[in-house]
Amino acid sequence: MVFRRKRALAKKKTSKTRKKLTKTKRRGLTVVLKKLVIKGLFALLVIGLVALVVLDYRLTQRFSGNKWSLPSHVYSRSLELYEGRDLSRDGLIWELKKLGYRRVTTLDAPGQYRLQGPRIDVHSRTFEFWDESKPAQTFTLTFQGSQLALLRTLKGESLTLVRLEPLRIGGIYPTHLEDRLPVRLEELPPMLLEGLIAVEDRNFYQHYGISIRGISRALVNNLRPGSAIQGGSTITQQLVKNLYLSQDRNLLRKGLEAVMALMLEQHYSKGEIIEAYINEIYLGQAGKRAIHGFGMASQHYFNQPLAELELHQIALLVAMAKGASYYDPRRNGERALQRRNLVISQLAEQGLINDAVARKASQQGLDLSVRPGTRTNPFPAYLDLVKRQLRQDYGEEDLSSGGLRVFTHFDPQIQRQLESVINTRLPALERQKDLQGESVEAASLVVKVGTAEVLALAGGRGASFAGFNRALDARRPIGSTVKPAVYLTALERSNDYTLISPISDEPIAIAAEHGETWRPQNFDRKNHGEVPLYQAMGQSYNLATARLGMALGLDRIAETLRRLGYEGQLPQVPALTLGAVSMSPFDVASIYHTIAAGGFYSPLASIHSVYSAENQPLKNYPYSVERRFDEGSIHLLQYAMQVVMREGTGRSVYRYLDNDIAVAGKTGTSNDQRDSWFSGFGDDYLAVVWLGRDDNGKMPFTGSSGALQLWSELMAGLKVRPLAFTRPENITYHWVNPQLGLLSEEGCEGARSIPFAAGSEPVESVTCRSWRGGQFIDWFKGLLK
Repeated sequence: MVFRRKRALAKKKTSKTRKKLTKTKRRGLTVVLKKLVIKGLFALLVIGLVALVVLDYRLTQRFSGNKWSLPSHVYSRSLELYEGRDLSRDGLIWELKKLGYRRVTTLDAPGQYRLQGPRIDVHSRTFEFWDESKPAQTFTLTFQGSQLALLRTLKGESLTLVRLEPLRIGGIYPTHLEDRLPVRLEELPPMLLEGLIAVEDRNFYQHYGISIRGISRALVNNLRPGSAIQGGSTITQQLVKNLYLSQDRNLLRKGLEAVMALMLEQHYSKGEIIEAYINEIYLGQAGKRAIHGFGMASQHYFNQPLAELELHQIALLVAMAKGASYYDPRRNGERALQRRNLVISQLAEQGLINDAVARKASQQGLDLSVRPGTRTNPFPAYLDLVKRQLRQDYGEEDLSSGGLRVFTHFDPQIQRQLESVINTRLPALERQKDLQGESVEAASLVVKVGTAEVLALAGGRGASFAGFNRALDARRPIGSTVKPAVYLTALERSNDYTLISPISDEPIAIAAEHGETWRPQNFDRKNHGEVPLYQAMGQSYNLATARLGMALGLDRIAETLRRLGYEGQLPQVPALTLGAVSMSPFDVASIYHTIAAGGFYSPLASIHSVYSAENQPLKNYPYSVERRFDEGSIHLLQYAMQVVMREGTGRSVYRYLDNDIAVAGKTGTSNDQRDSWFSGFGDDYLAVVWLGRDDNGKMPFTGSSGALQLWSELMAGLKVRPLAFTRPENITYHWVNPQLGLLSEEGCEGARSIPFAAGSEPVESVTCRSWRGGQFIDWFKGLLK
């Protein structure tokens, strides 16, 4: 019994000891857990604070970068005035109006002009040019016909040169394909700001970035099963969403949006926030171009400055803030009208307008412009080219907020002529073919020969519309436009080919891919036997060109195109010899400029120089040049291209130009007449014209009957100078009989003066027989220099 009692006592003692140890362990574990929780919470707090600091930094950095006060401004060339310049009185008046000069009877301030018969008196403006600060000055100009005859001060003193300020042709704003016209609060019509706040955020001036009531209402709705995520957004939250966040609709993003809105309100004034919102909000689409901000929306929908809008127009823009696509007035007119009238009624309910004003505004139509307005960037296609070339040297932030001053080679007078030809000649051609509507599109550019400066550019027949830029982006089959590259490849091999080398224009069949056979045909569906090389080029014979190209080798033709300046892909298939390659008009202009410039390649350029807002030089763009072809080979090719214009597919040009104006060029027509091309040049200008349908449909136009007609009228209007056809030292001229391939003499039957690479001319002569029918018209005699 004693043993059992001792054993029980020992067991009880052991149990107490174990319980005590367990209790101690638990107490220790609790302490450890508490420490871990505290450390975890502290770590989360630190991480959260760091995240808030980083978020705050990024928020303020981005917001500061979106101020609209320093956009980059893009300018045209400055108009240089001097005696003898080709410029009409009407042309100068047109440019003065574009510059915003006012016609007056007395000159008393800069920006004015006065008409006195053939004379124009001008009071020019001060302007910071890239090379000098030009003060305002007064001068008088006297015109004779289309030429500036006299340039004098108002006191009659002679002036050598006067420069007018360049035309501002556009601005560059954030970002990519977004287009906006930034406005300041003081520039807004009062009703826009009041109406926007009344409709979108009545408590804007009272809250600190978020609306508790709005968020609570949205939260209750969002917790319902199957309900869509709903907003409760203030203007500040909407700005945060547009500037910083994705368009995802979930509670996490809404929470982040609220936090960032509170931060934004702490850093910036209500005025800064509402101004940023007014300039950032998305209000529509114009092709690829997104319309942002009320300033640009006013131009887009009404073709008016924002400050000039009436109440019913302001109400429509405010209405579209709810959803620009849903309330697009051009696509959903009735829906937009109802929403606009609702906005007007809300303005009346809040006492911002009286009932009479509200009724009058509600009775107005949508009052949209016939076409979207683009006064902010009146020459969008050219501005598109400028932006692309600028992006090679500048980042988006520099372009959108750096206040750059970009001076270009753009010539408003040439652009005016180009647009006029497209707007008048193309509809006339369509009427001749009984085409309904404006089914045919156009693209064109004009380049200064020698410097490769792009002077004018049209991206479509609606040149003022910032849509698809066909001059840069429409890649279409070029057809016979490619043929100069084929013939240049041959003429570089002077031991094998001359301008009178016989080329077979007989049918040809060539094995193609997938077991098919390529069988080209001439446009007239006829064969012409053996013809001299220059005639095959002049008449654009397909069979002869295909045979020549295959004999030369597709790789050599591709290499010639590369050296001429084309950098895109080239399918090395037999059809390449006849233009089975798609290029843009800009690509074609690059190729043809190398030919026009005597074999010297220069990249086409739109920019002259870039300066800072303080007029400090940042970058100049001098033209670069590289010889890629012997001038003798180019001379021979230019001769053949003049044959095109005098005797071949381009001969209708002389219905527009005087007979002594030597020009060179080539027509181009793709399969089924889906593309009409003409590319050609004189001494000073190169122009490329393309006609086609956006749906790639067939047209009733060839290169000759379509694009050439516009090119001819354009060159006549520009008063193109005759091609300076100077004979290189390695070229000699000989009288030959091209059909026989033998030397002849002037006045002999069939004789023609032809250029040859020295040593490649025929050796044997044909017996001379006088041509009683009269001497062959030697169109280039007297033009050779």
